Amino acid sequence: MKDLECRADVILLVDRFYTKVKSNPVIGYIFTEVAALDFETHLPKMYDFWCSMLLGQQSYSGNPMTPHLILSQKIKLSSVHFDEWLLLFNETVDTLFEGEVANNAKYRAKNIAGLMLYKIEQEGKGL
Repeated sequence: MKDLECRADVILLVDRFYTKVKSNPVIGYIFTEVAALDFETHLPKMYDFWCSMLLGQQSYSGNPMTPHLILSQKIKLSSVHFDEWLLLFNETVDTLFEGEVANNAKYRAKNIAGLMLYKIEQEGKGL
């Protein structure tokens, strides 16, 4: 297997990941029903986000925390949801890639999930 090297690799990763997410019994409904994502709009944003994170491309602009905080007002997001998200992400990376950038993707995903959960929990406490 090769490492994540270019935008096409990131697109493959993101597409495969969201295919798993949509059919997942733990978190799929959050994406398809609660957030009711338009994947044609959402996926290109995710390509840009992960290209920026992993390849140093400056293609993403925005604050990924804001939509998750808004979503957390519609449904109680918990560690169960973020753990499942991370499990699916790591499985997808490990199925497709290996190497330094692949490991960095999993490391960053873990940190992102942890930070989002922390901020959502703090917001829920009114802090």
